[in-house]
Amino acid sequence: MKYRVVLLAAASAASLTAGASFAQTSAPGGEVEELVVTGTRTVGRSRLETLAPVDVVTAEALQQRGTTELATALATAVPSITFPRPSNTDGTDAIRPATLRGQGPDQTLVLVNGTRRHATALVNTNGSVGRGSASVDLNAIPSTAVDRIEVLRDGASAQYGSDAIAGVINLRLREASSGGGLSVTYGSSVTSFDGYYGGGKDITDGATTTVSGWQGLSFLGDGFLTLSAEYRSREHTNRSDIDKRVTPNRITSRFGDADVDDLSFYANAGKSLNDTWELYGWYGYQHRDASSAATYRLPTDAQQNIPSVYPNGYLPYLTTDTEDNSAGLGIRGEIAGFKTDINVVYGKNDIDFGVQNTINPSYGPTSPTSFQAGGLTYDQIVFGADFSREFEIGLAGPLNVAFGLEARQETYKINQGEVASYARGPNTAVTFGSRGFTGFTPSNEVDVDRNNVGVYVDLEGKVTENLTLSAAVRYEDYSDFGDTTTGKLAARYEFTPEFAIRGAISSGFRAPALQQQYFTSTSILYINNVPFETGTYPATSNVAGALGAKPLKAETSDNYALGFVFRRGAFELTVDGYKIDVKDRIVLSETLTGSPTGAPGTNGRVIYDLLSPYGATAARFFINGVDTDTVGVDVVARYRIVDEQAGTFDLTAAGNYNDLEVKRTPTTTTLPTPTSLFARQARLRFEDGTPKHKLTLQGDWSREAWGATVRTTFYGDVLSPGTLADGSADNSTGARGLVDLDVRYTFPIGLTASLGADNVFDVYPRQIIPSQNTTSAAPFSSFSPFGFGGRFVYGRLAYKW
Repeated sequence: MKYRVVLLAAASAASLTAGASFAQTSAPGGEVEELVVTGTRTVGRSRLETLAPVDVVTAEALQQRGTTELATALATAVPSITFPRPSNTDGTDAIRPATLRGQGPDQTLVLVNGTRRHATALVNTNGSVGRGSASVDLNAIPSTAVDRIEVLRDGASAQYGSDAIAGVINLRLREASSGGGLSVTYGSSVTSFDGYYGGGKDITDGATTTVSGWQGLSFLGDGFLTLSAEYRSREHTNRSDIDKRVTPNRITSRFGDADVDDLSFYANAGKSLNDTWELYGWYGYQHRDASSAATYRLPTDAQQNIPSVYPNGYLPYLTTDTEDNSAGLGIRGEIAGFKTDINVVYGKNDIDFGVQNTINPSYGPTSPTSFQAGGLTYDQIVFGADFSREFEIGLAGPLNVAFGLEARQETYKINQGEVASYARGPNTAVTFGSRGFTGFTPSNEVDVDRNNVGVYVDLEGKVTENLTLSAAVRYEDYSDFGDTTTGKLAARYEFTPEFAIRGAISSGFRAPALQQQYFTSTSILYINNVPFETGTYPATSNVAGALGAKPLKAETSDNYALGFVFRRGAFELTVDGYKIDVKDRIVLSETLTGSPTGAPGTNGRVIYDLLSPYGATAARFFINGVDTDTVGVDVVARYRIVDEQAGTFDLTAAGNYNDLEVKRTPTTTTLPTPTSLFARQARLRFEDGTPKHKLTLQGDWSREAWGATVRTTFYGDVLSPGTLADGSADNSTGARGLVDLDVRYTFPIGLTASLGADNVFDVYPRQIIPSQNTTSAAPFSSFSPFGFGGRFVYGRLAYKW
């Protein structure tokens, strides 16, 4: 282990000091001013001139690593983004959520070409980061279709509407009328670890093949049509330890990344109609098949197994068949001097669940061993109209006046599974439904919709030669929970051309998702290894109301930001502190369990009597009532050196410190004994489920045909809280540092060959000790911010024309 520490430190030092070795003999290269459109409606703002911090991640930067997943690459590039890789969390294994600045996955707004992207139909109901959220699936968009990504690290509800509490991620699609590229990447995990019970050792798995390409075409003369496609096939990984409960001792579980095959296609087009007006649009599609494992069922467990069907026990597999569609059509030009953009965007996410290698024990030996378990569908259609114009009113610069509206229609559906996936068969002594994932019942079916309209005004201008101010206000009206108004004030003051301070104060909101308002299911949930027939109920249901739920309302936030920008020659430094106060966060409640043997008038007996008519013995529901305060700081330093002898060096040090504290939690008073609806384990997931600090040191070098990237990412400790009140079942990942390396060479014919490894030194999070992991199924925490796959070695061939 000592040699890894030494090499890790050396790689980090090389990332930062390479510039010092050549600074005295080189002339700083010219700065590349990256113009941004996110966070401002003023044309021509560069990344360093904005009133709020904006990261710009290019397509080239996304490709200089082994992963071909968009969300994983983005989390590596932007320290304030975390993208864990949970396992054994049902659909979340295949559709994983990302977080920004430690907030919920659904508290970051995702845009495509500046328009609102639809969320996934999946609700994260298990014990993972983002529990209770329904967020956007970033991996549904192939990286080959993306030209660049702009990440606004500031509250922006007044500018963009719901969900922008933590910030905004804007994916700009590739626009090209000529040229193209083709890339083939193959890699796999080549790793080793020593399990407590003898598992692990040397492992090669998770083989991943990605074929992607794009082509730019002229379109009706002066227009463009850019076609992008990607196919990815990833085999599962397994980091389970040996199971001491079975004879002979062997690995019985599967804990790691799911098997995934996905095919994506994007088309992006634009065409000038005349000197003023332009027509534009895009279409995107992805089909994803994934298979992940549940927990192993022992052959002797009468509640789980029929020995004549599975004499050696069995491991159920959950399959998710996901189709994702998005399309946009718009026109932009000028009306009465106002720059005008009118568009309509449609998005749909459809998920069908299946269970294989399983059984419904209540049917006995005649039970099927695979089931169709039902599905979820979410879609939305958004109409937007934006107008902006600069006015000369005697200030140091023009006043940019922007206003517009956005109207949105949303639909959410739950479809039932086949009868045997949820029904109770002849054997009433065992719990109902297919094991691993219980199908949706007829009573779970929903088909609901809502609409909302928002209007905004956004002003920005230079008041003096040194001072720029902006103000925005937005009003939203939802058909299901009412209206809300948010505002934002921001300022930037330049003391010198090299140094400026910037800050903002804003209010924000997040409307309750239809998925949170109406998701319902009845399934088997294990609490301390005891099965409960658990119902998840809408907050407006009679059951939830009797247990203390109330109709959901919007989350609200207050955001405060203050920072500075410094640049001199090829060096730039930005430091941005922030405070995010969120009230009435929407969460999934604790699971309230009933007991038929409880004394009359006790909580257990009251809950049991309430749930019995619904065929459940435990219940949970969505509820407002959690308040959180977050303080943090983002620091980004960059230095670029161009030397005729040594080549070009682009050095970056970027870090995030984020501390979230839960200030208030809800309690139900409808039961005989008041009970917390958001107890210790849930609170600690919020507070310590993402790293409090994350630091990335990166050095990019290029000289003629050669290029290389060395990246070291340090992750702070993350806690995975256990169920015991004294904390003895808690475990933590430990602070870790990972080194990535990519070396590439471009041949004269335009073919680039790359070799590299993510996590070169095969670093793992801290193992869970045996007393906290008695089944050996999960030796590492799913809360690990970098996963637990170990070293990933890859090769890539890319050709551009």
